[in-house]
Amino acid sequence: MSFLLRVVLPDQPGSLGAVATALGNAGADILGVDVVERLHGNAIDDLAVELPSGRPPDVLITAAESVPGVTVESVRPHSGRLDTHRELELIEEITGDPGNGLMLLAAGVPRIFRAGWALIAVRDGDRSYRTAESAAAPETRAGDLPWLPLKRAIVIDPELHWVPEPWLALDTELAAAPFGAAAQALVVGRPGGPAFRPSELARLTHLAGIITTVLGGA
Repeated sequence: MSFLLRVVLPDQPGSLGAVATALGNAGADILGVDVVERLHGNAIDDLAVELPSGRPPDVLITAAESVPGVTVESVRPHSGRLDTHRELELIEEITGDPGNGLMLLAAGVPRIFRAGWALIAVRDGDRSYRTAESAAAPETRAGDLPWLPLKRAIVIDPELHWVPEPWLALDTELAAAPFGAAAQALVVGRPGGPAFRPSELARLTHLAGIITTVLGGA
């Protein structure tokens, strides 16, 4: 079975190699690595790994954290290898089929950000609704989203930003970026975490801006 680990490790030569060795000794096969962020002397990496059948994912945490200075932020099921070029592929796909651009964007964003779902929400007066959604997006009547419009991408804090209760199921981490000229936002949900990093918010903003341009203001 495949899993996705998010690890925080010292940003210095040999750290990732030590983690890879420890995971290998635990029977894990590393399928891919993606550097999410570098900050304050640490690197945050996503590692796609495969475990033999019957081995619990806890062994991945124990193995990785046996390396000094390494912390595992999250472990969750994952399918396939890491693909770090999906933004470009999604942009090309939407450029070739702008009529379905919003649905393609909502469907493609979860793959890029290793999230569970995405939707595009718009606020019109005192009501809000969605204009596109991915297959796994929670089916809710949003009501009003008073934090729209956004000036910048944010991590949605339920204590500050009201959202429908189903959006928060399974300890879902939420992020949103302004999208288009209206009071619209691209919302991404990541059930079970990990939390969205500043670098991921920047990528989300960049992608939303490019797609807005491609779709002529969305």
